[in-house]
Amino acid sequence: MRLQGTITEWKDEQGFGFITPSDGGPRVFVHIKSFANRHRRPAEGDIVHFETTSDAQGRARAVSVSFEEKAISKEAAGRPSPVVFPAFFLVIVGAAVLLGRLPVALLVLDLTASLAAFVVYYQDKLAARLGRWRTPESTLHLLALIGGWPGALLAQRLLRHKSSKVSFLVVFWGTVILSCAAHAWCLTPSGASELSKWLETVGASK
Repeated sequence: MRLQGTITEWKDEQGFGFITPSDGGPRVFVHIKSFANRHRRPAEGDIVHFETTSDAQGRARAVSVSFEEKAISKEAAGRPSPVVFPAFFLVIVGAAVLLGRLPVALLVLDLTASLAAFVVYYQDKLAARLGRWRTPESTLHLLALIGGWPGALLAQRLLRHKSSKVSFLVVFWGTVILSCAAHAWCLTPSGASELSKWLETVGASK
């Protein structure tokens, strides 16, 4: 008999999680290999249909799991696009550059760091799947802090990587706030002066 439930916990790096049945009862373990259609990665909040079996220890686990596509589409329609927030930030920085309020070098740094962050997230996700050496979380946070958080946020949403680990996200959003605050400070007279001095120092050292 097929059951319906919601994924209430999902560990994307390990490839497993738990489904809470819609009709009540204990949570059911589910592995990524149990999904019949793997065109996308599972995520917390997804509604799924599944059957159950028992492992060697007699514990219930889900098999033949499929997504409820209509429910997913409705849910997705109510969410803002993951591109909106990063794009808005970069547009604001670009506008400030055009108005002469910020140097072009800062926009170049943001775009370069964002691209690097997206690539590093992708490589880390691939490494997690293959059991290879992982990128330290401190490196991911540093890329976000220096202006690469738009690329990092896109990677989290589009690649579904590092998007459910609470401790990581707390630090990540802290770097976003600090990065945005630093950009805002650069728009002030004192910030613009300090940024100009720093750029001159960097240019002189080359």
